[in-house]
Amino acid sequence: MRKLDFVFFDAGGGHRSAATALRAVIEQQGRPWEVRLVNLQELLDPLDVFRKLTGLRLQDVYNLILRKGWTLGSAQLLRPMQRLIRLYRTRQLPLIERHLRASGPDMLVSFVPHFNRALCESLRNALPGTPFVTILTDIADYPPHFWIERGQEQHFICGSDRAVQQALAMGHPPERVFAVSGMILQPKFYEPSALDRAAERARLGLDPNVPTGLVLFGGSGSNVMLEIARRLDRSGVGVQLILICGRNESLVRKLRAPGTRMPMFVEGFTKEVPYYMRLADFFIGKPGPGSISEALAMQLPVIVERNAWTLPQERYNADWILEKQVGRVLPNFRSIDREVAELLAPEGLARYRANAAALNNRAVFEIPEVLARIAGWDA
Repeated sequence: MRKLDFVFFDAGGGHRSAATALRAVIEQQGRPWEVRLVNLQELLDPLDVFRKLTGLRLQDVYNLILRKGWTLGSAQLLRPMQRLIRLYRTRQLPLIERHLRASGPDMLVSFVPHFNRALCESLRNALPGTPFVTILTDIADYPPHFWIERGQEQHFICGSDRAVQQALAMGHPPERVFAVSGMILQPKFYEPSALDRAAERARLGLDPNVPTGLVLFGGSGSNVMLEIARRLDRSGVGVQLILICGRNESLVRKLRAPGTRMPMFVEGFTKEVPYYMRLADFFIGKPGPGSISEALAMQLPVIVERNAWTLPQERYNADWILEKQVGRVLPNFRSIDREVAELLAPEGLARYRANAAALNNRAVFEIPEVLARIAGWDA
């Protein structure tokens, strides 16, 4: 039985989600592998300088910033944080090495940015010759010192041509850089469905025949969802909305308050995002790699915002949306009514949906074979 350690942390939900999705597919494929999930935050807790300074762990600081919407200036704050992480790297190594010697994985797979130099060095010290693989859970890197480091003997699995080119430009040989067809998604986004959309929309209090947008801004929601709902309601553009607010109970109450003419269904935290996406015709949200990839897997054209509040590692995603012609990018949502009307024009919607379908993201099913090739386990 081969043993793989999947390293993640809970700064945002995408890292854990990708690791658990890939583990599920490996189990479904019946591979003789034991996949262990390793929370890097827990390994490094004794050293967490952020908790010493603020009382909060690094991942909790990040999640608080997302929950409060304090992302203005995040690009400028990122670099000091990275310098602090690098400053403490020599003290991180013994903590990681202790785990690796006890765990003894046959492969170490990273789903996290910022710490890959420390992970790679620790593996070389503790278990020389063991393959180290970084799976980017962003569409592209945000150099320097984000996902891809120079001079490290490791492998990269990239979900876009841009990320592949970035790894090669950093000097990594082509035989260690692997392209897959997109971001890792949970297997349930690929499950066949016999859903009766009209009946399910009616069950939620929606009109079966009105174009439906799904509005989603991560696990903590965003108050910008109120602005989106109000502007579309006032515009009379002829749509209805499914709004998923995550754990933001205050936002749920505000959106459920009476006074709108437009049909709306408001949900809090849910694990049934694929179900709600199957009821929708388009997606509105932030340009996070997971949410836009999920929407596009369901052939939903996307409308996203990119401005000074957008996280720096997500800004390229907006360029990618335009490059692939799968949606629209706004500087803010003040023009959301006009953008929705243009998106829903018959020729535009059909073109966006066809482009989304052409992406055919199967990354979660492709990656196990890539891991086997890297390790030579199928030889």
